[in-house]
Amino acid sequence: MTDTIQNAIDYLHETQDKMMEDYKDLLRFPSISADPAYADDVKACADWIVGQLEAMSFDNCEAIETAGLPVVYGEWLKAGADKPTVLVYAHYDVQPVDPLPLWRSEPFEGVIRDGNMVARGASDNKAGVWGNLKVFEALLRANGTLPVNVKIMFEGEEESGSPSIEDFVVANKERLQADLLLNCDGNLKPDDPQLTYAGRGIVSAEVRVTGPSADIHSGLYGGLVQNPLHVAGQIIASFHDADGRVQLPGYYDSLREVNAAEKERIAAGFQEGSLKEGAGIENFWGESIAPASERATVYPTLDVNGMWGGYQGAGNKTIIPAEAGIKVTMRLAPDQDPRVVSQLLKRHVESFASDTVDVSCEIGEEAWYFQLVTEGPWLEAVQSAIEATVGSRAQLVRTGGSIPILGVFNRLIGLPITGFGYGDGEGIHSPNEYLKIDTFVKSLEAAVRLYHNFGEVGSLP
Repeated sequence: MTDTIQNAIDYLHETQDKMMEDYKDLLRFPSISADPAYADDVKACADWIVGQLEAMSFDNCEAIETAGLPVVYGEWLKAGADKPTVLVYAHYDVQPVDPLPLWRSEPFEGVIRDGNMVARGASDNKAGVWGNLKVFEALLRANGTLPVNVKIMFEGEEESGSPSIEDFVVANKERLQADLLLNCDGNLKPDDPQLTYAGRGIVSAEVRVTGPSADIHSGLYGGLVQNPLHVAGQIIASFHDADGRVQLPGYYDSLREVNAAEKERIAAGFQEGSLKEGAGIENFWGESIAPASERATVYPTLDVNGMWGGYQGAGNKTIIPAEAGIKVTMRLAPDQDPRVVSQLLKRHVESFASDTVDVSCEIGEEAWYFQLVTEGPWLEAVQSAIEATVGSRAQLVRTGGSIPILGVFNRLIGLPITGFGYGDGEGIHSPNEYLKIDTFVKSLEAAVRLYHNFGEVGSLP
C-alpha cells in the first residue's frame, strides 16, 4: 500500500467520530423532491453541498437551476492532463417519510443507534454524497492532491423520476465531458459485494376516474350511477392475464430476448431466497412467463402502486364516490421506448371512458433502461479496490430497478459508466432507514483505493 493511500485511510479513521456527527448536518435537510412543499429545503440542501465543495477548493461550484430542482456541480481539475477525468454522480434528494408513526426517531435528525446512522436518506443516497465528500477531503488533507480530475454532479430529483435531468444534460454536454461516469447510487456489503451493471427503464402514471359531481347516496343512486371505483377495478383487472402477462396491446412488441451468456450471468446473481424472505412470501407469481431471475430484471412489468376513492374511515358510509384513482408504474426491458410504452398505457386506460364516467391517464416519468461496463480497465479499477478492502471481488448483478440519469447518459453522452456504492443500509424508502457505520467506513477505504486506481488507468485518447 502506498503512503498516499495509507495517509488518506488513516485520516478517515482518525476523524471517524467527527465525520459521523457532521453527517447529521446533511441529513437534517428534508430534501424530499417528490413533494413541492419541500422545494426550498431541497434547494437549501444543494447550497449546503456547494459550500462543502468550496471549502475543499473545488472550482466552479454551483447549484445549477433546472426546470425543477437544482443539480450540484463542482470540479477539481488539478491532477494534470495525463490523468483521467471522472464525473461523479449521486443524488441528495430523498423519499417521503410516511408513515411517520412507524419511525422510532425523527426522520431528519440523524440518530446513531446500535452502530447505525438512522435517518431518511442516511443510506439512499446521501451516503453517496457524503462518502465522496469525505474521501476527497481525506485525500486532500493527507496528500494535498487528488489522483484524478473530478467533476461532481449531485442530482436533486432522482427520487421523483429525474424529470428535468435530460434537458439538463443536453444543455450542459460540454461541462459534463469526462473519461468516465462513476455512479455512486448503490451500496457495498463487505460480506457479499455486488456491483449493478444494468437496470430497467420506468414509466409512471396516475389514472383518474370521475363520475357524479359529488359523493352520492348509494340507496338513491345505486344501480343508476356507475361507480368510479368499479371502473378503476375493471382497469386494474385488465392489466394482466391469469399468468401475469401484461395485456396492453403492443406491450411486448419490442421485447428483445437476452443471450445465453447474459441469462447465465443473471441467474448467477439472482438471490431468490433472500427476495422471498424480504417479501414474506413462499411463492412467486408468473412462473409460466420466464424464470424468476429474468422476470425480476429484464422482463417488463406493470404494477398498481396505490388506489384511492370513496370512504376510508371506520365503519361504513353508504355512498357512490365522485371519483377514484390509481397510481401505476411500469418497469421496462431493454429496447422498450418509454415514450411509446406510456402512450400504450394511456390509450388502453382511457378506452374505459364512457358516457357515464370520464377516465384520464396523466403520464409522469419516462426513463430508459441503463447499461454499465461489464469488463475493461474502469471496472477492473473498481474490482481491485473492493478486493483489496474486503477480500473478494464484487459479483456483477442486474437490477430490476431504474436509475433514469444513467439511461440518459447512455443515449446522449456515451461515457463508459461503472458504479460504486457507499456502505450498507436497510429500510431504504421505508421508516427507520439506516446506514451501518462500520461498513460505510470500510467503503470509504475502498473508495480511496478506487480513485487511485482510476488515476493509473490514464486518459483515454
